[in-house]
Amino acid sequence: MYITTTIPYVNARPHLGFALELVQADVLARHHRRRGEPVRFQTGTDDNSLKNVLAAEAEGVPVRELVDRNAAAFEGLRETLDLSFDSFIRTSAHPGHRPGVERIWRAIGHDLYQRHYEGLYCVGCEQFYTEGPCPDGHEAPLQRVSEENWFFRLSRYQDELLDLVKSGRLTIEPAARRNEVLAFIEAGLDDISVSRSAARARGWGIPVPDDPGQVVYVWWDALANYVTALDDGGDYERWWVREPRKVHLMGKGVIRFHAVYWPAMLLSAGLPLPTAIFVHDYLTVDGRKISKSSGNAADPVALVDAYGVDAVRWWLLREVPRVGDADFTEARLIARADEDLANGLGNLVSRVATMVHRFLDGHVPPAGEPLVEVSVDEALAEFDFRRAAKGVWEIVEEANRYVERTRPWRQARGEQEASLGRLVGACRALAVQLEPFLPTAAARVAAAVGGDRLSRPEPLFPRRAG
Repeated sequence: MYITTTIPYVNARPHLGFALELVQADVLARHHRRRGEPVRFQTGTDDNSLKNVLAAEAEGVPVRELVDRNAAAFEGLRETLDLSFDSFIRTSAHPGHRPGVERIWRAIGHDLYQRHYEGLYCVGCEQFYTEGPCPDGHEAPLQRVSEENWFFRLSRYQDELLDLVKSGRLTIEPAARRNEVLAFIEAGLDDISVSRSAARARGWGIPVPDDPGQVVYVWWDALANYVTALDDGGDYERWWVREPRKVHLMGKGVIRFHAVYWPAMLLSAGLPLPTAIFVHDYLTVDGRKISKSSGNAADPVALVDAYGVDAVRWWLLREVPRVGDADFTEARLIARADEDLANGLGNLVSRVATMVHRFLDGHVPPAGEPLVEVSVDEALAEFDFRRAAKGVWEIVEEANRYVERTRPWRQARGEQEASLGRLVGACRALAVQLEPFLPTAAARVAAAVGGDRLSRPEPLFPRRAG
């Protein structure tokens, strides 16, 4: 499975909304690796945006300095969030990206033409609109732009795109997003501008081949990363040509680019297509979308520093629904960490290990029959991370119910050994099932209940609330 996230602009440091997408992709990657399947998990940064240029101007620093600094912060989320991505592409620095964009541009040359264009441009979205305000909530007024651009004959691919989505060759989840894409295509596709004047871009970006007065539209440039990062060692052939499952994860604000423009671009170039798109809704604060420009960008690094990576990952996976926005507060994060991790998981492992020490001198009896069989395959196949996390949590809930039902401290020796064996087995199964979701916590659980003789238990999670 080839799993990708979108690549965000680096006009500022990363926020929690993008951390959600990274963690979801990481769960998928770890889950499929655990099943013995080949996986490539790719992420990166979109360095060639006008937003990045304007942010550098506002700071009074060179664009390269700002881009390098903020891109490093995004790449650093690997350690902060316990991510397992295999590849990180920066569109201004990856050696294969610009040549790859140029190859694709030339491959779609039969669908390109020049014409004059006037429209309202949102720098936040990096796209034109027919009227304002920005539908994605960017507060800066739309700019009136008039220039000569290169256009792509998107209208030529309307029927092929409809068939692609309707046939399921390109799966879009959830269904509401699929319907949104179909409605957009069925309403009729207009040709789209795929370049910008180099002057307006301040000379930052990838020049249009044979037309240095224009730069490739940043979205056209960025979308290509899914193949340009696969430019060495046979990776392109392995992961884009022969891989049967190519999955893009993204927020709902960029679905049109990925489900319409990107497939059309690939059809024009005669290249293979992605197979699945999963669209998550937004994280909000006080009902407003989290964004770098809105002043409400919850910092995942600061949250991990304050509450730990397990608490942050668990809130993102346990609280965010498959459909619908999720409102974030630190109080909700703390409450979920205390209820589930400290009082639920941590208390279970501590109780079991303590009873094994007290009654069996630390020696672990045979595990016996499992308390509960859990599978998250179906939930993750449908990109339902909250349902998958809830499924894993059934082990904790059933084990705690089993403790209350059997009361091992009151049982005779033989019954006691059987009960504690099943409970240790449940904790070990939990460590295995939890690994894609909370790799750090899963390792601590495995260490606490591993081996033939258990060590004296230590608290696995601190309680945060008073």
